[in-house]
Amino acid sequence: MDFTVKKYNKLLLSLIKQNFTFQTFGQFIKNAEKKVVVLRHDVDLLPQNSLRFAKIQADLGIKGTYYFRAVPESWDVNIIKEIEALGHEIGYHYENMDTCNGDLDKAWDDFRFHLDALRKLVDVKTICMHGSPRSKFDNKELWNKYDYQSLQIIGEPYYDIDFDKVFYLTDTGRRWDGWKTSVRDKVPQQNQWIQQNLVFCSTNDIINSSSKDELPDKIMFTFHPQRWHDNYFYWSRELIFQNFKNLVKSYLFVK
Repeated sequence: MDFTVKKYNKLLLSLIKQNFTFQTFGQFIKNAEKKVVVLRHDVDLLPQNSLRFAKIQADLGIKGTYYFRAVPESWDVNIIKEIEALGHEIGYHYENMDTCNGDLDKAWDDFRFHLDALRKLVDVKTICMHGSPRSKFDNKELWNKYDYQSLQIIGEPYYDIDFDKVFYLTDTGRRWDGWKTSVRDKVPQQNQWIQQNLVFCSTNDIINSSSKDELPDKIMFTFHPQRWHDNYFYWSRELIFQNFKNLVKSYLFVK
């Protein structure tokens, strides 16, 4: 079965075996290693799943970055602190254009309020937008008027990574070729990666490519840990839900 915690662990081990260095997003922005993986985790739901991922990484001696939303289903104070204590980076997974109905000024105030709240718990140097396919707003539009760097934020992945130099893999839609149905989580370099045959349908495909040393030297992964389960009931429920959601997006949102 794919998208299990066991499969996630196997993926990490395959990357370690190929001598990848693991950096948080903040570390990568400051001084990227030559052969490096950035493990980004969007904590949309079920923060206990993210804590499990964080513990797996800590046991393997590697670090990741975890972006928390300012909503009850993500914002678990104890888990936020525990993940940071394990040595990982915490960031703000902002969605202020959505929550403020597209009002830029209100969204800016809301962004600063929740960033300050998160900084009272842990150190925060990076942010990442949350993309809801049901919203008519793109949360990145906030930066058409305001500047996150004015708040001592050093990076936002969609602005501060050169994807001509960094290969991007995301489990959006519970699939590794999710750009086909993704509304927000996509980058324009996808077409060139397709031409380079850097297309993966399963986690095993990535593991096999890694074992053959065929992956690019710089990679950013995005994981949504709530999608990864060893329990068969939760695994099946997530599979059915995401397949239905992808079907709806393909008809309503994706051109």
